[in-house]
Amino acid sequence: MSRLDAPGRILVTGGAGFIGSHYVRTLLGAGGSAPARLTVLDLLTYAGNPANLDAVRSDPRFRFVRGDIRDAGLVDRLVADHDVVVHFAAESHVDRSILDAGAFVSTNVLGTQTLLDAVLRHGGRTFVHVSTDEVYGSIEAGSWPESDPLQPNSPYAASKAASDLLALAYHRTHGLDVRVTRCSNNYGHHQNPEKVIPRFVTRLLQGERVPLYGDGSHVRDWLHIDDHVQGIELVRAHGAPGEVYNIGGGTELDNRELTGMILDACGADWDRVEFVADRKGHDRRYSVDCGKISAIGYHPRREFTEGLAETVAWYASHRGWWEPLTRPSAPALATAAGN
Repeated sequence: MSRLDAPGRILVTGGAGFIGSHYVRTLLGAGGSAPARLTVLDLLTYAGNPANLDAVRSDPRFRFVRGDIRDAGLVDRLVADHDVVVHFAAESHVDRSILDAGAFVSTNVLGTQTLLDAVLRHGGRTFVHVSTDEVYGSIEAGSWPESDPLQPNSPYAASKAASDLLALAYHRTHGLDVRVTRCSNNYGHHQNPEKVIPRFVTRLLQGERVPLYGDGSHVRDWLHIDDHVQGIELVRAHGAPGEVYNIGGGTELDNRELTGMILDACGADWDRVEFVADRKGHDRRYSVDCGKISAIGYHPRREFTEGLAETVAWYASHRGWWEPLTRPSAPALATAAGN
């Protein structure tokens, strides 16, 4: 990543999770944006892993705070001491939201409101709200521009859509510098094995079968975390207040194609695949139009085949990171392909 305008003091919520921790490692690494100080606020639920931050823990600019984005007092103190908030913290698993939507509404909506209220009290802050393409619903052909209406189909997507609209309302009502990003499906190292690519890879590495939802024809656009972080930083540094920016990877695959590529990368055959009943309300296809963010310099740089091979190699060589997350006592969900 090329060096962008330094953000000064930056607060990253959910910074021990998959995407948030990669954002932190990137900013504090060589060629990053070199913040004067970077604080991670994370509750360390099952999706947050302290080991994800080991690479930056000794950096004098880094600070970790364990806490809840719904804790108004804690959030107020942290926002008062930072110039930028990059908000990753969210409940993000569709299957979990179908079983119990309460945590998604509480964290994703009320947690976002708590952060926005703190930014409103202290003023002069930039608030980058990281969201998902799932808020648009499902699209048969073409790609969504940011101006398309939101039509979420899962409780997870509905909670993210609500938080998007709340953040944008704070911009329109109060003039806050709010910038929203909506990404396609992320993949890469350090992703919790409840998500489709690491779930399939880790199960294959353990000699197990993998579950494929429905007929396997659901289509997703795949975005490497390097490219997602690139897009978020461009929006932080060069985006406009009150605007929404789609971030896509440019690789659309249906889940049968994706499964075949994972099988090949792991040296496995189709006899390791089990077709299972489809998920309730399963969106058929996602696709985002990235013209708006391209205008400020974004383009995906990671080729999917190469990125997938690197991801498989990382999981193969980091069993100590993911094996505890796949044990029966771990709070993971036996999900199938079809994020």
